Order: sequence, then structure tokens, then C-alpha cells
Amino acid sequence: MAIMNENISSGKWAQVKGKIREAWGELTEDDLEKTKGDIGQIAGLVQQKYGEAQEAIRSKLNSLVKNIGSESNKSVKH
Repeated sequence: MAIMNENISSGKWAQVKGKIREAWGELTEDDLEKTKGDIGQIAGLVQQKYGEAQEAIRSKLNSLVKNIGSESNKSVKH
């Protein structure tokens, strides 16, 4: 599942922020809020603070968002 328009939907943003902070603890709430869920900006922040490759960061972000989407679907299918 690709992220539409390279942005995280507002409904998932709070969950995704938590997962991002688990993965990259040096990112602050303020850092993430400034990105407004834009994958490119988040990847840039991670690259700046951690020196990771953009492609690896984007892949991990996509995986985080996909996992949250899967968790949401499971909770709805009672």
C-alpha cells in the first residue's frame, strides 16, 4: 500500500507520530508537527538527524503506515 500524495492521512497521524518516535527517538513532537504528515519532510528530518538513506527511511515510513492501517482494519472487523 503506497501512501497517497506522500502525506499521512490526518486520521492516522497521531498513531504514526507515535511509531515514528519509537523508531527515531530524537525526533520531537514539534519536529513532526512541522512536517504536517508529509513523508518527504519526515524523511528529510530523519536523514538530517540520523544520516540514514532516504530510500530506507521512506520504506520504513511506508511500513509503519501500512501496519497502522492493518491494525485499524483488524479492530473494525470484530
